[in-house]
Amino acid sequence: MNLFLKSILLVLFLFSTHQAFAKEPLSSKNISLYVKNSKSLKVRSLKAIVVNQNTGEVIYEKKSDVKASIASLTKLMTAMVVLDSGMDLNKKIKITKADIDRVKRTTSRLPIGSKLSRYELLKAALISSDNRAAFALSRSYPSGRKGFINAMNVKAIQLGMQNSQFRDPTGLDKRNISTAKDLLKLVRAAYQYSVIRKLTTSPSESIKIGKKKNSIGFNNTNPLVRRGIWNIGLSKTGFIREAGRCLVLQTVIDGEPIIIVLLNSYGKLTRFADVKRIRNWMNRINKKKT
Repeated sequence: MNLFLKSILLVLFLFSTHQAFAKEPLSSKNISLYVKNSKSLKVRSLKAIVVNQNTGEVIYEKKSDVKASIASLTKLMTAMVVLDSGMDLNKKIKITKADIDRVKRTTSRLPIGSKLSRYELLKAALISSDNRAAFALSRSYPSGRKGFINAMNVKAIQLGMQNSQFRDPTGLDKRNISTAKDLLKLVRAAYQYSVIRKLTTSPSESIKIGKKKNSIGFNNTNPLVRRGIWNIGLSKTGFIREAGRCLVLQTVIDGEPIIIVLLNSYGKLTRFADVKRIRNWMNRINKKKT
Protein backbone atom coordinates (compact mmCIF):
# COMPACT_ATOMS: atom_id res chain seq x y z
CA MET A 1 0.00 0.00 0.00
CA ASN A 2 1.58 3.31 -1.09
CA LEU A 3 1.97 6.36 1.16
CA PHE A 4 -0.76 8.35 -0.64
CA LEU A 5 -3.37 5.63 -0.10
CA LYS A 6 -2.36 5.27 3.54
CA SER A 7 -2.83 9.02 4.00
CA ILE A 8 -6.31 8.91 2.45
CA LEU A 9 -7.33 6.02 4.72
CA LEU A 10 -6.01 7.86 7.77
CA VAL A 11 -8.03 10.97 6.89
CA LEU A 12 -11.17 8.88 6.39
CA PHE A 13 -10.63 7.12 9.74
CA LEU A 14 -10.14 10.41 11.60
CA PHE A 15 -13.25 11.88 9.93
CA SER A 16 -15.41 8.87 10.84
CA THR A 17 -14.09 8.96 14.40
CA HIS A 18 -14.95 12.64 14.64
CA GLN A 19 -18.45 12.00 13.32
CA ALA A 20 -19.02 9.13 15.77
CA PHE A 21 -18.10 11.32 18.71
CA ALA A 22 -19.49 14.60 17.39
CA LYS A 23 -21.91 14.66 20.31
CA GLU A 24 -19.55 14.13 23.22
CA PRO A 25 -20.62 13.55 26.81
CA LEU A 26 -20.87 16.55 29.10
CA SER A 27 -17.53 18.38 29.18
CA SER A 28 -15.87 19.86 32.25
CA LYS A 29 -16.94 23.25 30.91
CA ASN A 30 -20.58 22.14 30.83
CA ILE A 31 -20.32 20.72 34.35
CA SER A 32 -18.88 24.02 35.58
CA LEU A 33 -21.90 25.79 34.11
CA TYR A 34 -24.21 23.55 36.12
CA VAL A 35 -22.18 24.11 39.28
CA LYS A 36 -22.14 27.85 38.67
CA ASN A 37 -25.92 27.90 38.27
CA SER A 38 -26.73 25.34 40.98
CA LYS A 39 -28.25 27.98 43.28
CA SER A 40 -30.91 28.67 40.68
CA LEU A 41 -32.18 25.09 40.99
CA LYS A 42 -34.66 24.72 43.85
CA VAL A 43 -34.88 21.02 44.66
CA ARG A 44 -37.44 20.47 47.42
CA SER A 45 -36.32 16.96 48.33
CA LEU A 46 -33.99 17.16 51.31
CA LYS A 47 -31.28 14.97 49.75
CA ALA A 48 -30.44 14.60 46.10
CA ILE A 49 -27.86 13.83 43.46
CA VAL A 50 -27.98 14.22 39.68
CA VAL A 51 -25.27 12.53 37.61
CA ASN A 52 -24.38 12.00 33.96
CA GLN A 53 -24.68 8.23 33.55
CA ASN A 54 -22.00 8.05 30.87
CA THR A 55 -19.27 10.11 32.51
CA GLY A 56 -20.17 9.84 36.20
CA GLU A 57 -19.87 13.60 36.54
CA VAL A 58 -22.03 15.18 39.23
CA ILE A 59 -24.40 17.79 37.84
CA TYR A 60 -26.09 18.66 41.12
CA GLU A 61 -26.04 17.37 44.69
CA LYS A 62 -27.61 18.22 48.00
CA LYS A 63 -26.66 16.44 51.25
CA SER A 64 -25.78 13.43 49.12
CA ASP A 65 -23.61 11.88 51.86
CA VAL A 66 -26.27 12.04 54.59
CA LYS A 67 -27.77 8.69 55.59
CA ALA A 68 -31.53 8.18 55.44
CA SER A 69 -34.17 5.45 55.37
CA ILE A 70 -34.83 4.45 51.77
CA ALA A 71 -38.22 2.71 51.92
CA SER A 72 -39.12 0.72 48.79
CA LEU A 73 -36.06 1.80 46.84
CA THR A 74 -34.87 -1.33 48.64
CA LYS A 75 -36.74 -3.45 46.10
CA LEU A 76 -34.13 -2.73 43.43
CA MET A 77 -31.62 -4.56 45.61
CA THR A 78 -34.18 -7.31 46.24
CA ALA A 79 -34.64 -7.78 42.51
CA MET A 80 -30.88 -7.94 41.87
CA VAL A 81 -30.36 -10.58 44.55
CA VAL A 82 -33.18 -12.69 43.07
CA LEU A 83 -31.75 -12.41 39.57
CA ASP A 84 -28.16 -13.00 40.71
CA SER A 85 -29.20 -16.20 42.47
CA GLY A 86 -30.13 -17.91 39.22
CA MET A 87 -33.36 -19.19 40.78
CA ASP A 88 -36.00 -20.35 38.31
CA LEU A 89 -38.19 -17.33 37.56
CA ASN A 90 -40.98 -19.60 36.33
CA LYS A 91 -41.20 -21.57 39.58
CA LYS A 92 -44.46 -20.99 41.43
CA ILE A 93 -44.22 -19.61 44.97
CA LYS A 94 -47.16 -19.90 47.35
CA ILE A 95 -48.08 -16.74 49.26
CA THR A 96 -48.31 -17.57 52.98
CA LYS A 97 -49.03 -15.78 56.24
CA ALA A 98 -45.27 -15.37 56.65
CA ASP A 99 -45.46 -12.80 53.83
CA ILE A 100 -47.93 -10.51 55.60
CA ASP A 101 -46.57 -7.09 56.53
CA ARG A 102 -46.55 -6.94 60.33
CA VAL A 103 -44.37 -3.81 60.48
CA LYS A 104 -46.49 -1.13 58.81
CA ARG A 105 -49.65 -3.20 58.28
CA THR A 106 -49.73 -2.42 54.58
CA THR A 107 -52.18 -4.33 52.41
CA SER A 108 -51.63 -6.39 49.29
CA ARG A 109 -53.73 -7.53 46.37
CA LEU A 110 -52.03 -10.92 46.44
CA PRO A 111 -54.27 -13.33 48.42
CA ILE A 112 -52.82 -15.73 50.97
CA GLY A 113 -52.66 -19.17 49.37
CA SER A 114 -52.26 -17.91 45.82
CA LYS A 115 -49.38 -19.24 43.73
CA LEU A 116 -47.32 -16.96 41.52
CA SER A 117 -44.11 -17.40 39.58
CA ARG A 118 -41.03 -15.54 40.76
CA TYR A 119 -41.28 -13.42 37.63
CA GLU A 120 -44.85 -12.43 38.51
CA LEU A 121 -43.71 -11.60 42.04
CA LEU A 122 -40.99 -9.38 40.57
CA LYS A 123 -43.68 -7.70 38.48
CA ALA A 124 -45.76 -6.87 41.55
CA ALA A 125 -42.74 -5.80 43.61
CA LEU A 126 -41.17 -3.52 41.01
CA ILE A 127 -44.22 -2.08 39.27
CA SER A 128 -46.62 -1.43 42.13
CA SER A 129 -44.12 -1.92 44.99
CA ASP A 130 -46.09 -4.78 46.51
CA ASN A 131 -44.51 -5.72 49.84
CA ARG A 132 -46.04 -9.20 50.06
CA ALA A 133 -44.42 -10.06 46.75
CA ALA A 134 -40.99 -8.94 48.01
CA PHE A 135 -41.42 -10.93 51.22
CA ALA A 136 -42.34 -14.06 49.25
CA LEU A 137 -39.32 -13.68 46.98
CA SER A 138 -36.98 -13.47 49.96
CA ARG A 139 -38.63 -16.39 51.75
CA SER A 140 -38.12 -18.64 48.71
CA TYR A 141 -34.36 -18.01 48.70
CA PRO A 142 -32.30 -21.22 49.17
CA SER A 143 -31.10 -20.11 52.63
CA GLY A 144 -34.38 -18.41 53.55
CA ARG A 145 -35.16 -14.79 54.31
CA LYS A 146 -32.23 -14.40 56.67
CA GLY A 147 -29.84 -15.63 54.00
CA PHE A 148 -31.51 -13.36 51.46
CA ILE A 149 -30.98 -10.26 53.61
CA ASN A 150 -27.36 -11.28 54.13
CA ALA A 151 -26.98 -11.53 50.34
CA MET A 152 -28.41 -8.01 50.01
CA ASN A 153 -25.74 -6.64 52.32
CA VAL A 154 -22.99 -8.59 50.57
CA LYS A 155 -24.18 -7.14 47.25
CA ALA A 156 -24.10 -3.64 48.75
CA ILE A 157 -20.47 -4.15 49.78
CA GLN A 158 -19.62 -5.44 46.30
CA LEU A 159 -21.13 -2.30 44.79
CA GLY A 160 -19.14 -0.04 47.11
CA MET A 161 -22.21 1.08 49.03
CA GLN A 162 -20.24 1.61 52.23
CA ASN A 163 -22.91 3.77 53.90
CA SER A 164 -25.80 1.39 53.32
CA GLN A 165 -27.42 -1.47 55.18
CA PHE A 166 -30.44 -3.69 54.65
CA ARG A 167 -32.61 -5.32 57.30
CA ASP A 168 -35.56 -6.47 55.18
CA PRO A 169 -36.39 -7.03 51.48
CA THR A 170 -39.23 -4.49 51.25
CA GLY A 171 -38.04 -1.22 52.76
CA LEU A 172 -40.73 -1.26 55.43
CA ASP A 173 -37.96 -1.50 58.03
CA LYS A 174 -36.69 2.01 58.74
CA ARG A 175 -33.24 0.53 59.37
CA ASN A 176 -32.81 0.05 55.61
CA ILE A 177 -30.57 3.06 55.15
CA SER A 178 -28.39 4.56 52.46
CA THR A 179 -27.21 7.86 50.99
CA ALA A 180 -27.98 9.52 47.67
CA LYS A 181 -24.42 8.73 46.54
CA ASP A 182 -24.74 5.07 47.47
CA LEU A 183 -28.12 4.81 45.76
CA LEU A 184 -26.51 6.18 42.63
CA LYS A 185 -24.32 3.05 42.67
CA LEU A 186 -27.41 0.92 43.23
CA VAL A 187 -29.20 2.45 40.22
CA ARG A 188 -26.12 2.06 38.02
CA ALA A 189 -25.98 -1.63 38.92
CA ALA A 190 -29.73 -2.25 38.60
CA TYR A 191 -29.72 -0.63 35.15
CA GLN A 192 -27.56 -3.50 33.89
CA TYR A 193 -30.47 -5.94 34.38
CA SER A 194 -32.88 -5.95 31.44
CA VAL A 195 -35.66 -7.43 33.59
CA ILE A 196 -35.41 -4.57 36.08
CA ARG A 197 -35.37 -1.95 33.31
CA LYS A 198 -38.41 -3.53 31.67
CA LEU A 199 -40.53 -3.96 34.77
CA THR A 200 -39.76 -0.63 36.47
CA THR A 201 -40.73 1.22 33.29
CA SER A 202 -43.95 -0.72 32.62
CA PRO A 203 -46.96 1.60 33.09
CA SER A 204 -49.11 -1.34 34.19
CA GLU A 205 -49.27 -5.11 34.15
CA SER A 206 -51.73 -7.79 35.12
CA ILE A 207 -51.32 -11.13 36.87
CA LYS A 208 -53.78 -14.03 36.66
CA ILE A 209 -54.41 -15.73 40.00
CA GLY A 210 -56.31 -18.83 41.09
CA LYS A 211 -58.05 -21.63 39.25
CA LYS A 212 -60.43 -19.14 37.65
CA LYS A 213 -57.45 -17.09 36.49
CA ASN A 214 -58.85 -13.86 37.84
CA SER A 215 -56.77 -10.97 36.54
CA ILE A 216 -55.28 -8.50 39.04
CA GLY A 217 -53.94 -5.25 37.63
CA PHE A 218 -50.88 -3.41 38.92
CA ASN A 219 -50.13 0.22 38.07
CA ASN A 220 -46.68 1.79 38.20
CA THR A 221 -46.18 3.96 41.27
CA ASN A 222 -44.46 6.64 39.17
CA PRO A 223 -46.95 8.87 37.29
CA LEU A 224 -44.20 9.96 34.88
CA VAL A 225 -43.94 6.32 33.77
CA ARG A 226 -47.71 5.84 33.62
CA ARG A 227 -48.16 8.87 31.37
CA GLY A 228 -45.49 7.67 28.96
CA ILE A 229 -44.30 11.15 27.96
CA TRP A 230 -40.77 10.81 29.39
CA ASN A 231 -37.86 8.74 28.12
CA ILE A 232 -37.34 6.69 31.29
CA GLY A 233 -34.96 3.74 31.45
CA LEU A 234 -35.43 2.79 35.12
CA SER A 235 -37.65 4.00 37.93
CA LYS A 236 -38.47 3.18 41.54
CA THR A 237 -40.42 5.04 44.17
CA GLY A 238 -40.53 4.55 47.92
CA PHE A 239 -42.41 5.77 50.97
CA ILE A 240 -42.58 5.17 54.68
CA ARG A 241 -43.05 7.87 57.28
CA GLU A 242 -39.42 7.72 58.41
CA ALA A 243 -38.07 8.02 54.86
CA GLY A 244 -40.49 10.50 53.38
CA ARG A 245 -41.14 10.09 49.68
CA CYS A 246 -38.22 8.85 47.60
CA LEU A 247 -37.47 8.39 43.92
CA VAL A 248 -34.66 7.10 41.73
CA LEU A 249 -34.84 7.59 38.00
CA GLN A 250 -32.78 7.07 34.86
CA THR A 251 -33.86 9.34 32.04
CA VAL A 252 -32.54 11.31 29.08
CA ILE A 253 -32.20 15.09 29.21
CA ASP A 254 -30.94 17.03 26.20
CA GLY A 255 -29.66 13.81 24.66
CA GLU A 256 -27.67 12.79 27.74
CA PRO A 257 -28.46 9.78 30.01
CA ILE A 258 -29.04 11.14 33.49
CA ILE A 259 -29.54 9.41 36.86
CA ILE A 260 -31.55 11.26 39.52
CA VAL A 261 -31.81 10.26 43.18
CA LEU A 262 -34.25 12.11 45.46
CA LEU A 263 -34.74 11.37 49.16
CA ASN A 264 -36.93 12.77 51.93
CA SER A 265 -39.63 14.52 49.93
CA TYR A 266 -42.73 15.29 52.00
CA GLY A 267 -45.36 16.28 49.48
CA LYS A 268 -47.03 13.59 47.40
CA LEU A 269 -45.96 15.25 44.15
CA THR A 270 -42.76 16.97 45.31
CA ARG A 271 -40.31 14.36 44.03
CA PHE A 272 -41.92 14.30 40.58
CA ALA A 273 -42.01 18.09 40.48
CA ASP A 274 -38.31 18.04 41.43
CA VAL A 275 -37.54 15.84 38.41
CA LYS A 276 -39.33 18.35 36.16
CA ARG A 277 -37.47 21.24 37.80
CA ILE A 278 -34.16 19.48 37.21
CA ARG A 279 -34.96 18.82 33.56
CA ASN A 280 -36.10 22.41 32.94
CA TRP A 281 -33.03 23.79 34.73
CA MET A 282 -30.65 21.65 32.67
CA ASN A 283 -32.42 22.58 29.43
CA ARG A 284 -32.18 26.30 30.27
CA ILE A 285 -28.44 26.05 30.93
CA ASN A 286 -27.88 24.02 27.77
CA LYS A 287 -29.67 26.69 25.74
CA LYS A 288 -27.49 29.40 27.29
CA LYS A 289 -24.26 27.67 26.32
CA THR A 290 -25.37 27.44 22.71
